[in-house]
Amino acid sequence: MKVRVYNFSAGPAVLPEEVLKEAADEMLDYEGSGMSVMEMSHRSKTYDKIIKDAEADLRELMQIPDNYKVLFLQGGASSQFAMIPMNLMKNKVADYIVTGQWAKKAYQEAALYGKANKIASSEDETFSYIPDCSDLPISEDADYVYICENNTIYGTKFKTLPNTKGKPLVADVSSCFLSEPVDVSKYALIYGGVQKNIGPAGVVIVIIREDLITEDVLPGTPTMFKYKIHADNDSLYNTPPAYGIYICGKVFKWLKKQGGLEAMKAHNEKKAKILYDFLDESSLFKGTVRKEDRSLMNVPFITGSEEMDAKFIKEATAAGFVNLKGHRSVGGMRASIYNAMPIEGVEKLVAFMKEFEKNNA
Repeated sequence: MKVRVYNFSAGPAVLPEEVLKEAADEMLDYEGSGMSVMEMSHRSKTYDKIIKDAEADLRELMQIPDNYKVLFLQGGASSQFAMIPMNLMKNKVADYIVTGQWAKKAYQEAALYGKANKIASSEDETFSYIPDCSDLPISEDADYVYICENNTIYGTKFKTLPNTKGKPLVADVSSCFLSEPVDVSKYALIYGGVQKNIGPAGVVIVIIREDLITEDVLPGTPTMFKYKIHADNDSLYNTPPAYGIYICGKVFKWLKKQGGLEAMKAHNEKKAKILYDFLDESSLFKGTVRKEDRSLMNVPFITGSEEMDAKFIKEATAAGFVNLKGHRSVGGMRASIYNAMPIEGVEKLVAFMKEFEKNNA
């Protein structure tokens, strides 16, 4: 059997090996049903238990208050760029903090439905920092304030949530989902694509405060794009991404077994420290993000030479450290070290980087 590589992909990304083995064992016969979850009716009693257990475990992990609905939807996080304004833009005004490509795309999409105001941005320095959000020019009639909490491409993370001056906060948490504890009550809506920390691509989880789920949506909003439809039907209005949700459920159980989100945060801080400490002392590799805004999940770095970057990526790949190439918009390298990346993966990567530095001094 081929040895598994250390997969530093930004998403779809590394999943816990234990979960993959369990899913493999159940592939042909799930709990004596004589069939795979992949073949199972989403209306069956067996599947109903799978999706209900997944929701219960997620609620427990995140301590989600009772007045929030959990929705398992399709279309990845990008579907929410339109779904959010369609459902929440009652005054047709929303404020956006643009700290990366995904926040920018969400902002551009919202502008199709109403007045989207860019109230802060870090584009002036290639999104390498999080702007000060303590006193923003929040629009009086804004329906919500929007952030992308962890910027996968640029490796930045909001350490303090913006002061929205009482306006509902909407956050895309795709790449920091379940990486640390979170106070859900601080958000009106929190959502993320699962393909980074939780499961296979195609599922997006939306956690939304119940008072925001109404019939009052923008005219022309498709039925499939109404939160109320999905909330009223327990995410089973149509066939959900059933197999993806089943894997998410397994990952939730795995996270509980690891000790929950407090334990995950400690584990992630330890991993990130190993890599950042090396980058800070290295004479060849340099991190690209302002120290106080660094993400625990995505670590971009460069050598300062495109040829050297390419050489490093080629040699690292050959050594079993894959998907280290930075996003095409920034170049360089990026190591995504999500929950399921074992600590030895980061230790071995740093050892390889030290060796590479010595050989290319």
